[in-house]
Amino acid sequence: MVEAEHVATTVAQGVHGRRRVGQGETFWQFRRYEMGDSPQSIDWRQSAKSDRVFVRELEWEAAQSVWLWRDTSPSMSWTSSVDLPEKRRRADILALALTVLLIRGGEFVTFLGSDLRPSNSKTTLERLCNVIDRGDSDGAGLPPALPLPRFAQVVFISDFLSPLSEVEAVARSYAAGGVKGHLLQIVDPAEELLPYDGRTRFEGLEGEDSWILSRVEAVREPYRKRFKAQCEGLESIARRLDWGHSVHRTDRSPNTALLALYLAMTQDRRR
Repeated sequence: MVEAEHVATTVAQGVHGRRRVGQGETFWQFRRYEMGDSPQSIDWRQSAKSDRVFVRELEWEAAQSVWLWRDTSPSMSWTSSVDLPEKRRRADILALALTVLLIRGGEFVTFLGSDLRPSNSKTTLERLCNVIDRGDSDGAGLPPALPLPRFAQVVFISDFLSPLSEVEAVARSYAAGGVKGHLLQIVDPAEELLPYDGRTRFEGLEGEDSWILSRVEAVREPYRKRFKAQCEGLESIARRLDWGHSVHRTDRSPNTALLALYLAMTQDRRR
């Protein structure tokens, strides 16, 4: 939780809050008058201070719920180096850090399938951290198809190594209900690059048979093309559903991934 708070605080220094334009009573900002704006929205006092006309924008006070899900399947409990975190730990850190930012912005947050109601109270982060500590999950590689309120938002964090057809089926089940979403793909650098040479034995993490290759370098390029195709397939799924998709490698800073995700969610809220 301390690590997540640190990541969130670092990212928060570079972004503004997730305030949204809408029907509310709390002042947000002034902006220049644009064609189509209502004359009633003009702030004449502010406009009188210059030769421009300004509109007063108010914050949208109806907070919407955000549902987070992290992949807890065995494939996430892997790292190619003792110097790198397991994919699952990085997913947990990003989920909790995102929770911190969302709560600070007044959003209601929970983990999908946790049976905890969305909340933005001071105890929300601790409760979600306890869910991680207890290991309350079914170890599934894809999120469950659960009914959510219309206009809710979901964030799925996984390595997304499942067949693309299965990923799309789950994502579509949520999109059909008016839910917006983001796919954050967590990968180990070795999964992307296959940097091994010579005779190598591969052990499956989810019941697969072991596999021995006499020369790994002989399959490196076909493997990389296959991996790239998986990532591009996920991007295509997200684009068709008007969702977001990003890839994060565990040898890179979590700050960058969190910042990109947070900004993408902010843009979705303002559309």
